[in-house]
Amino acid sequence: MLQEGLKHISQLTVTEAVMAIKMGSGDMPVLATPAMMALMENAAMLAVADRLPEGCTTVGGHITSSHLKPSKLGETVTATATVTRVEGKKIEFKIVAHCGDVLLGEGTHLRFIVDRNKFMSRL
Repeated sequence: MLQEGLKHISQLTVTEAVMAIKMGSGDMPVLATPAMMALMENAAMLAVADRLPEGCTTVGGHITSSHLKPSKLGETVTATATVTRVEGKKIEFKIVAHCGDVLLGEGTHLRFIVDRNKFMSRL
């Protein structure tokens, strides 16, 4: 059952593939903001994945986050997503990213429960 408080932590190591200069979101060799936000979104998806009806998944609807500090090559970044509200097919999350004890960013994320087959049939 989906409920407030469900939580997941996702982790990544900063590699060249997720640097701003490589992803095109900046020209510095630091963790790209889109990579940090994708990690946050991954944590949210996984926080509820095993509680969904068979044949269902979640898709992102909205995300907002700060990105306060840079992360360099080789550092480990963690993102925590916590369910703050469930309303029908709508799930809201608090998202936070850290590098060690340093806060990298925080915000909110909205996901929707969808039937996989119906969703893909609309393409």
